[in-house]
Amino acid sequence: MVAPSTGLREMFPDAVEERVRFPRRREGRSPQDLATIVVADYTASTRAWLPTAAIVALLAQFDVTSAAARMTISRLARRGLLEGRRQGRHSFYRLTRSAAADLSIGGSAIATFGAETEPWDGSWTVVMFTVPEEAVAQRRALRGELRWRGYAPLYDGVWVSPHPMTAETRTHLSTATLGALTVLRAQHCDLQTGVTRNPVEAWDLTGIVERYEQFIRHWDGIVSTIKDGAVTGAAALRARTEMVDAYRGFLMIDPRLPAEVMQSDWPRAQARDLFVAVYDGLADPAQQYVREVVAGVDDGSSRGIQAHTVAELTAGIDVPTH
Repeated sequence: MVAPSTGLREMFPDAVEERVRFPRRREGRSPQDLATIVVADYTASTRAWLPTAAIVALLAQFDVTSAAARMTISRLARRGLLEGRRQGRHSFYRLTRSAAADLSIGGSAIATFGAETEPWDGSWTVVMFTVPEEAVAQRRALRGELRWRGYAPLYDGVWVSPHPMTAETRTHLSTATLGALTVLRAQHCDLQTGVTRNPVEAWDLTGIVERYEQFIRHWDGIVSTIKDGAVTGAAALRARTEMVDAYRGFLMIDPRLPAEVMQSDWPRAQARDLFVAVYDGLADPAQQYVREVVAGVDDGSSRGIQAHTVAELTAGIDVPTH
């Protein structure tokens, strides 16, 4: 095809339910992350059955050993992301219906990220909470919940966001809090003194810009090569998957603050342009490679391989019910 400490929300932040236990997002690419991206990117709209050997071969392109790949598939099946079947001596896996639906929502969130700026009324949503000192795990979970939903800590126990609180967030916070919780929507009053802290300072904007600049430097030089048709086969699959993995991280760290409080040259739009160029530009060669790998194991399965474009993800993928 995106977040706090657990589940779908780490990879696909706008999913409405956590019906599937998606792998935790860690620094660096984990085999489970890679398998999720690869399977979703080419079968979410068809829920095609993939031979286990084909998934293993595709993960080998990311230096995942055969043993690690098979363990990854087993773990994703236990999490409810994949379902399996046997046909003679061969085993096959595909996305479960709920996983495909959630991944479609997540893919749309990634595809629309940075596409347009929402109007802002100048108000901030402020979440203030207290959690019993001994409830360490609950405090960590609450902070994770707030962070992936776009909030940042202005002070300890005081988190802010420029966006109104959604009904979904209200529901999640009400179940994640063991102590007291206060939520309000308010305007910032600048006292014109050195002790005033603007809510925008809750985010490390300098650090976020540096991440964007690293991303842009890495991918900018590759776009012309893609346009020339020089990236094919396994290289196309690797580059497209690595682009998704890198770009989705910005959904976690970019606060999507209103234009009124952002620097004029905020690099989100440039990063999105690169994402579209790489993701769409490599759709055909990556799809062809995945089909070839799958056909090498089971020719019938390759007909269900279908890469998605940014426009298709934006519109939403219709997940088959069968």
